[in-house]
Amino acid sequence: QVQPVGSGGGLVQAGGSLRLACATSQSRFSLKKLTWYRQAPGKERELVASITSSGSTNFADSMKGRFTISRDNAKNMVYLQMNNLKPEDTGVYYCNVENVWGGSDWGQGTQVTVSS
Repeated sequence: QVQPVGSGGGLVQAGGSLRLACATSQSRFSLKKLTWYRQAPGKERELVASITSSGSTNFADSMKGRFTISRDNAKNMVYLQMNNLKPEDTGVYYCNVENVWGGSDWGQGTQVTVSS
């Protein structure tokens, strides 16, 4: 299956943590970049964090210091550790995988709900 599989969403109180995972069919050699996006109702989709095959990471300003993105190359898995969650973090989180051949694939998304 080409489509990435996102998981790990759930309901958490403000200040809590969640760990999202994105399982891909791309190895560390074919995966160019994996990016997490999120979209809340009534808002446009926004970038959350990304990681490249070389380990370079990028975070949106509001996530810096709270979120961490990491890889498990053996499992073709990328994790997004989200700490100190806020109600404004609520939304559907999508992983997007770019391969070295110029293509990209979207996961179906996983719901994150942060209560105040």
